[in-house]
Amino acid sequence: PHFNQVPQEVLVKVLSYLTRIPSQRESDTKFILILDRRLATWTSVKMTLQRIAASFPGNLHLVMVLRPTGFFQRTFTDIGFRFSQEDFLLKLPVVMLSSVSDLLTYIDEKQLTPEFGGTLEYCHSEWVIFRTAIESFALTVKEIAQMLQTFGMELAEMELPEDIYSIERILALRTEKYYQLKEDITTVTKEGNMLLCSLEEPDTDELGEEQTQERSGDWETVNRLLAQLHEMETAFDGFWEKHQLKMEQYLQLWKFEQHFQELSKAIEFLMDQQRQLADTGDNIAQAKQRLEELGNLDKTARDLTGKAQVMILHGHQLAANHHYALNLICQQCNELRHHSDVLLEEIKRKHNHLQKTLDLLTSLQQALECCDEGAYLLANQPMDKCQSREGAQKALQEIEKFLESSSLYLNADPQILSSDFELILTPELKVGYWKSNQIQIKLDNVRCMFKNRQACFRKLADKQVRPVQLVAPRPENPPRSKSPLFSPKHAGHGSQCSSKLLLHLRRKLRYIKSSFYGHYNIWFHFLSPESLSVHVINELIETERVYVEELFTVLMGYRAEMDNPSMTFLLPPVLQNCKDVLFGNMPEIYDFHNKTFLHLLESCLETPERVGYCFLERREDFQMYEKYCQNKPRSESLWRQCAESLFFQECQRKLEHKLGLDSYLLKPVQRLTKYQLLLKELLKYSTSCEGVEELQEALVAMLDLLKSVNDSMHQISITGYHGDIGELGKVLMQGSFSVWTGHRKGPTKMKDLARFKPMQRHLFLYEKALVFCKKREDHGDGYDKTSSYSFKNFLKMSAVGITENVKGDHRKFEIWYSGREEVYVVQAQTVDLKMAWLNEIRKILFKQQELIKGTCF
Repeated sequence: PHFNQVPQEVLVKVLSYLTRIPSQRESDTKFILILDRRLATWTSVKMTLQRIAASFPGNLHLVMVLRPTGFFQRTFTDIGFRFSQEDFLLKLPVVMLSSVSDLLTYIDEKQLTPEFGGTLEYCHSEWVIFRTAIESFALTVKEIAQMLQTFGMELAEMELPEDIYSIERILALRTEKYYQLKEDITTVTKEGNMLLCSLEEPDTDELGEEQTQERSGDWETVNRLLAQLHEMETAFDGFWEKHQLKMEQYLQLWKFEQHFQELSKAIEFLMDQQRQLADTGDNIAQAKQRLEELGNLDKTARDLTGKAQVMILHGHQLAANHHYALNLICQQCNELRHHSDVLLEEIKRKHNHLQKTLDLLTSLQQALECCDEGAYLLANQPMDKCQSREGAQKALQEIEKFLESSSLYLNADPQILSSDFELILTPELKVGYWKSNQIQIKLDNVRCMFKNRQACFRKLADKQVRPVQLVAPRPENPPRSKSPLFSPKHAGHGSQCSSKLLLHLRRKLRYIKSSFYGHYNIWFHFLSPESLSVHVINELIETERVYVEELFTVLMGYRAEMDNPSMTFLLPPVLQNCKDVLFGNMPEIYDFHNKTFLHLLESCLETPERVGYCFLERREDFQMYEKYCQNKPRSESLWRQCAESLFFQECQRKLEHKLGLDSYLLKPVQRLTKYQLLLKELLKYSTSCEGVEELQEALVAMLDLLKSVNDSMHQISITGYHGDIGELGKVLMQGSFSVWTGHRKGPTKMKDLARFKPMQRHLFLYEKALVFCKKREDHGDGYDKTSSYSFKNFLKMSAVGITENVKGDHRKFEIWYSGREEVYVVQAQTVDLKMAWLNEIRKILFKQQELIKGTCF
């Protein structure tokens, strides 16, 4: 009844929606419009026809109007329509009907509702509910499609980060979003299926072809939307599967490349280690030590190559799974296998070379020992008891028995040994053992001695005559151990033959003894100061090598394992990201000694006079030990918290260390102390040698470094100081004193100060200030017992004055501040300590005066 009051835009929307529903199936659909105006007026009918003509968007086939039933309105309608019929026919075909029965002549009653005399059952509210549900479902499907499109564009366009954590995080977030979208699709699909079930699908068997084509399109619309949703889901699943596979392979590639880089660096590091390790040795001890070092290196290398093999297998698995970076992975696997094989082959070759060197040196030493034992045997034979036939035969048996047991060494030909060990002989070994032909001379001499002694004894054993009494050298007392260092005792007077034999034996044994000393420095009490200084240098170099190896073992066996993923579960939480606290700057110390200082010391083997220069040249580098020692309390505190952890136990087990990590963390401190001891020892034997001044300076430098480290260790325990203590300059001296104070202007009388009990203060002398602290001992046992210094006062050195002597005690001196506004009487433990402090304070005050003079000028 209020049709004409509906706004034009609303009318257009409603008519457009109603005409769009059937036109989705057929584009040429024609509409028949029925206007029920039985209770309206002609004016209303006319306006309605005009609005329909202006707003109906579809293909209008016919408009049927049930005209007004009132007499007057019907008359007006007939008259008005008669005069306006031509206008309406130009715009839309109109048929005026007088009653509902006339409507049935045009339209089948099955297509009309009861109010128009038809039989079609129709509920408009139910239709609106279904259409609303269908439209809502269609809109949801559209939103799902947009969400899938947006997510797909996000996956395709986002740039991937370059760290594993971010990649894993993005993959997890995208997977979560994918499952959320899948859940939304599932929910919408269930909604569509429920809507489809609520719509009855027309039975095509009972309906004719025309009726089938005219059936309601609601079921088909919902079914079509469900099919679209299923197609989108299938396409989305396929896209996600490919994207997820690519992301997982990208993550796998990142992890693989990271592990590849770590293993490559570790293998290269071991390659550098084995390159630096010589494949020969100048003596047995050196060869054994290098074999041991190489054995440790080989164990580490095998553990590392084992990890490399696991990684190579993982790479082959990735390749078998058709990884997109197949060529790169295979290339890196081949490179890793090649480097591992080269490392093991080099270690094996060097081990064989060192073992042959050791065998050669052992053979040479055994030959030398055999020479000495033979000389010892000949020298200790009782010649006075060998004058009888039985005695001579017994002596011959002893000689033959010794020759039989030692034939392998006495009959050794150096030329044969040289050919057997030609590949491993260094120029030094060739010069030392073959070119000088000393081994051959020793063997020839000993063989000659035995040959002469055998000939002499055979004559005595074969003849029944009184033999000529031979005089043989023998020790005054029976020796406790076999040694070529014996003192021959002359046994009576003999014939000229006996004197010649004695002289011959003496010369031969003297030569053997001197030659033996030349090759093996084992009797140091017979060595010259020059030889002893060489021995100290050798000890310095050998202990330096051991020190570098120990640092390397700690860094690889403990510090590097803290980053090992397979050991992460054993790592205590307190150790997370605390490597620099536990180990301090040990990597910096290792690099300095391994790459620089050890090579400098090794170069001193040929130029011993440069040892002191090595320390002076690298004086500044040793300052890194001060940083290490300052970190030591923090390191020890962290160690005490987790010393019993399974992580450290497992690392110690792998390294086969008898001592715990804390013992090795103490090595740098011990090494720093060892240097000054070795320098003192070297200085003792180098008083008249070249480079002694540099040695003395190096010793002073190392002692100063120890003092500086000790002072800085005390300094870091100062508490309560407000401000940056580093601004006070370098700490020059520190120590404990008894202190009396006075705070008044004018002269201070000692008798007034002496009445008070002195305070115990720990003084720190800086370049710019003098700091007073009170030493406090924290209670505890063992490692838990620490000392700290509570800050009490400080004096600026620019306002400090001193009085060197105080009546009553030579150990006291006076420090006054700001024109004697504050006076401190300080008592040292000794006069020497007092003078040392006064000298240092004088230097500071003198520098200040010089600076003031320079500023004035």
